[in-house]
Formats: sequence, structure tokens, C-alpha cells
Amino acid sequence: MVNVMLAGGLAMLLALLCTPLFIRFLVRRSYGQFIRDDLTHHHVKRGKPTMGGAVIIGAALVGYFGSHGAVLLLDLTGLIDVSATPVSVNALLVLFLLTGLGVIGFFDDYTKIRKERSLGLTSGQKLVGQTLVTVVFALAALLVEDEQGRSPASTAISFVRDTPLDLAFAGPVVGLLLFLLWSNLLITGASNGVNITDGLDGLATGACTMVFGAYVVIAMWQHNQACGIEPGSNCYSISNALDLAVVAAAISGACAGFLWWNASPAAIIMGDTGSLSLGAALAGMAILTHTQLLLVVLGGLFVIITASVIIQVISFRTTGRRVFRMAPLHHHFELLGWAEITIVIRFWIVAGICVAAGLGLFYAEWVVTL
Repeated sequence: MVNVMLAGGLAMLLALLCTPLFIRFLVRRSYGQFIRDDLTHHHVKRGKPTMGGAVIIGAALVGYFGSHGAVLLLDLTGLIDVSATPVSVNALLVLFLLTGLGVIGFFDDYTKIRKERSLGLTSGQKLVGQTLVTVVFALAALLVEDEQGRSPASTAISFVRDTPLDLAFAGPVVGLLLFLLWSNLLITGASNGVNITDGLDGLATGACTMVFGAYVVIAMWQHNQACGIEPGSNCYSISNALDLAVVAAAISGACAGFLWWNASPAAIIMGDTGSLSLGAALAGMAILTHTQLLLVVLGGLFVIITASVIIQVISFRTTGRRVFRMAPLHHHFELLGWAEITIVIRFWIVAGICVAAGLGLFYAEWVVTL
């Protein structure tokens, strides 16, 4: 518990204090955001510092490793009676996704700045990068084992825990290949979902803070109800669940600290550096806590906004008509005359409801199996 609190607090403090320094660095180099021509009501944001996701990633990394170092020091000195939690492969895999997709997002943002356009890397270039990072993550998550012989991930499709639907139904090789495809779908979908949502000041950052906070609760619950501690029909066999809570707290804290500067009117934009990395880390948490499909509920806001784009495209291509005035959904409400801050706060409420519903489903399943 101490480790979790330290990780979240340290990451939040670093993001809060370091973001203005990063803003000044970006302003000196004229690294500003370019806005789509059809978003005329957003042209006031043109030139605003971007790539703020680098602060979130850096603060999360320092928060995670710094908390481990602090707890180890406290344990060695005997100042506080606390057991140090070792750095786990599970947490490193989530941080690998966070950093790997962050690098891809950085190149995308930098391309926009260098070429002075609203489009960065091509969809093909992004897809290749996301696939490479995902393959490394998926192979390690499935093949690396802990001291108890447990892999961080499973080939079984999971909701609040693993279901009987196992991708290895036709053998381990087929299972591995299908798991690679499934992981790629989850990670690409989640990263692009957060990326699409990141269209208004603070919208995606606030929602991510809530969803990662939910994963702190889920991972800690799985640790406290682990089969080695509380054996029974409803126990969890999740590898290094407590350390997953630590990394989730670090990312949630980093998002919360960054939100101070990203809230409307934003002083800095997270850019693809932040949105792609945060979405990928959410998918990583879902895979490693064995709550893959639960992410659809927890991240319901991202699903709704992404669905609005899909609906708009399908409707226009099949009927020639648009369902919304503009997609994604938040731009539709802007064109209806809603103020940006009103949309953000109301969408945060929707995100909170989705998180509460997801946590309720998670707990309800545990109660039913008692």
C-alpha cells in the first residue's frame, strides 16, 4: 500500500512541477500544435505547445522506480515496518507499452511540427510501429514465467477473470499466434481510442486518470484476494498484481498532475505522444490483470467516442448522409453550441459512470462466486 501511494504521489508531484518547465522549453523551440482546417473554432489553439505526453511518461517512470527505491530504503533503514515489493516483469511490460507507443507518438507529433501540418505519420507507419511494440509485449507476457511458473498473460479471453474461451483451443502454436493478433487488436484499439478522444482540453487526460485509478483498485483487490493468500473458488491467480497496482498508480498520478496544465484553457497539449502511450498502457493493464473485455466498460467514454467516428464513416459511405454534425462526438456538441468546458465536464461524468459500472461488475462477480 505504501508503494502504491508513493508511486502515485511522486508521479503527480513531478508532472505538476515539471510541466511548466517543459512548456517553456517547447515555446523556445516553437514546437506548437497544428489544427485541422475544418476545425475553425479551434484555430485559437494553433501553435500551443504539444508533446506533453512526454511529461506523463517521464513522471510515471520516475514515480514507479522512485517509489520502489524509497520503499527499499525505508525497509533497509527500519524507519517504517514495510516490505519492499520487487520490480516485476508485469509492471515493466506495461511501462514498455507506455514508452514504446510514446516514442511512436513522439515521431508523429514531431512530423507534424517539422512539416507544419495537422497530419504526422501515415496510418501505415503507425500500424507498423504499434505492431512491433505489441509483438514484443505479447511474446514476453505469454512466455516469461515467474518463480511460481505463472506467465503474466493468458491465452484465455478474459472479462473480470479468464473465461473458458481459450485461444489455444487448437494447440499452443495457434494459441500464440491468435494471442498476438488479439493483443494487437486490444492495444491498437485502445491507443487509437484515447487518441481520438484527445480533442478537447483535458478530456482524455481526465478520463485516463479515472480509468488507471480503477486499475489501482482492481489490481490491489486481486493481490489481497490472491489464491496464495485467500484460497477459494473466487481467488485470483494473477502474477505480481500488487506491482501492477503500483504502475497504475504512477500513471494515474502523472495524468492528474499533468491535468493541472492541460485543463481548459490548456497551456499544453499531450499530443499523440501521450494519447497513444496511455491507451496502450490501459490495454496492457487489461491484459495482465486478465480483465480484457472489462476495459470496454471501464473505458466506455473512449468506446463511445470511437464508435461515433465509425458510425459517421459507415453512414456517409453507405447513404451519403452524416449522423453527427462532425465526428468525433465532442466536436458534434461543439457545433451545437456547447462550451468546450461544458462538454469536457459532462464527458468526464460519463467516464466516471463507466468506471463505476466497471468496478461494480468486477466486484459483483467476486461476490457471486463466494
